[in-house]
Amino acid sequence: MTVQPDTGEIQQAPVAAFLASHLNGRTDEELSAEFHTLLDAVRTHGKKGQMTITIVVEPPANGVDSAPMPIGVESTVKAPKPTPVKSLYFLDDDGQPVRDDPRQMSIEFRTAPSTNTFKDA
Repeated sequence: MTVQPDTGEIQQAPVAAFLASHLNGRTDEELSAEFHTLLDAVRTHGKKGQMTITIVVEPPANGVDSAPMPIGVESTVKAPKPTPVKSLYFLDDDGQPVRDDPRQMSIEFRTAPSTNTFKDA
């Protein structure tokens, strides 16, 4: 933040410019890659996603006024995922999930002996 002496106007540094130059541009590249990953996931799954960028500013070491302030940039991406496939189960008498309905009557099938009417020539 800079104060213009003649007008008293306060000028602030743009956050976008800070992010673009932080760590010689690596932060901007990483954030852009995460952003495009989020866009792809939203387009693919048709669900909303979220990206949070946090700028962490620590006080100068040992409380010295002229010491540098450590500034870091953190990000989190909550990209949508595909809906997991579900399968149907029934509960048996013991409360265990089973694939076949325990209330359904079952009939045992027998296989008939093979009657091959075609003979090899």
